[in-house]
Amino acid sequence: MDSGFLNIFLEYINITFLVFTIVLFSMFTIMGYLSTRNSIHYKNKNSFGDLSKVMASPLAPSITIIAPAYNEGLTIVENIRSLMSLQYVNYEVMVVNDGSKDDTLQKMIDAYDLIKIEQEIDPNWKSKPIRGIYKSKHKAFSKLTVIDKENGGKSDALNTGMALSTNTYVGCIDVDCLLLPEALLHVVKSFYQRTEKKVIAVGGVIRVANSCIIDGGELEEIRLPKSWLAKFQLLEYTRSFILGRMAWGRIDSLLIISGAFGFFDREIAMAVGGYDTGTVGEDMEIVFKMRRYMHDRKEAYTVEYIPDSLCWTEVPEDLKILLNQRDRWARGNLETLFKHKDMFFNSKYGRLGLVSYPYWFFYEWLAPLLEFFGFFTIIIFGYLGILNWSFFIAITAAVYMFSIMFSFYAILWDVYSYNEYTKTKDILILMFCAIIEPITFHPIVVYAAIRGNYKKLFKIKSGWGSQVRKGFAKAS
Repeated sequence: MDSGFLNIFLEYINITFLVFTIVLFSMFTIMGYLSTRNSIHYKNKNSFGDLSKVMASPLAPSITIIAPAYNEGLTIVENIRSLMSLQYVNYEVMVVNDGSKDDTLQKMIDAYDLIKIEQEIDPNWKSKPIRGIYKSKHKAFSKLTVIDKENGGKSDALNTGMALSTNTYVGCIDVDCLLLPEALLHVVKSFYQRTEKKVIAVGGVIRVANSCIIDGGELEEIRLPKSWLAKFQLLEYTRSFILGRMAWGRIDSLLIISGAFGFFDREIAMAVGGYDTGTVGEDMEIVFKMRRYMHDRKEAYTVEYIPDSLCWTEVPEDLKILLNQRDRWARGNLETLFKHKDMFFNSKYGRLGLVSYPYWFFYEWLAPLLEFFGFFTIIIFGYLGILNWSFFIAITAAVYMFSIMFSFYAILWDVYSYNEYTKTKDILILMFCAIIEPITFHPIVVYAAIRGNYKKLFKIKSGWGSQVRKGFAKAS
């Protein structure tokens, strides 16, 4: 190969990496600024006024909390107890038993004295057959409805609950999640605090409950996870929810609401066909559809985001389960981006088409692929003796230090704003996680993304996978 051409090619590679790095640094710096502004705005906005009396009245808007359950026998009774103790009057808890193979249904029947009732079901509704609808004999559990159906996946279960609900709003959560008692007050306040725009969906921060003390469906004590895998995920969630999604919320461009804690205007959710049962990224895809629906109708709308710690969930502590989860997220991401590819740099959708979609395409989907293939490119270049070592070391050190600084900022801002972890030792442990994460946990996430994309691109059949719950720690 001509040495002149090779030098030009290598110089081009260096410039490309440098520009990509500068863009990345700029983007995350702006994200940190926007999230900080949004957090301050949120705290100032919610520092006055008490809506608890209004929202606890029978005239408050009605909400159905839909919680799909599949093989959740270990924690189902306590999970329902938590959902039944929320500080709100006009709400229903609808647990959809999605063909569990364990004793999930029987535990609910025994614990809440359920009996099968007769209820008319639309025969044309496209979902797996419903085997029975259960209500409690006792008035104390009148808010609880249990739907028993054949297994059809999480999306099918949520759509079933959405169709059987008659309330104004629906909350779609993971049944293993713990909602704090005031969660619905914050949600309803978010739906009603706008006057110039219609709020079509509300999402919020997901906190890691591993090792926390939970008793009687209530969070008794917040503790740092004992598992190192869970610690890394806690750090990741802090960055993603406290900085990332707060920033997108600031410019009204949020394109995903976590499936663990998402509330929707039922009428609009039903108008777009509910959740897509053909994707494993249903929580992202439904937000895309609802936003597009409102854009196409040229109606003023927004998606609200709550940074308060209202939802706590158990994250995987087993590496295989974690890989399956992230593999699924990567497949869902690609499916959603491909399905809505006409939004890419489409000015018709404003910031969604010009900023949000490109971010998801280049950073959430493409970046792991570039990292993976870039790693092997560096090895090849080093072997051939054409790697510019001084440039490589400098840019690697810059990226590494920036990632640590960004994580440090997320940790410290979370402590300053929400102060969930108060022990100095816990903060120092999280900072240590931030230092070693780029060379320990991050490669695992990249590998899972590559595996998920490989499965999707080469049409290798793969479903949801499973998560084995350990159950929440109880007070001794």
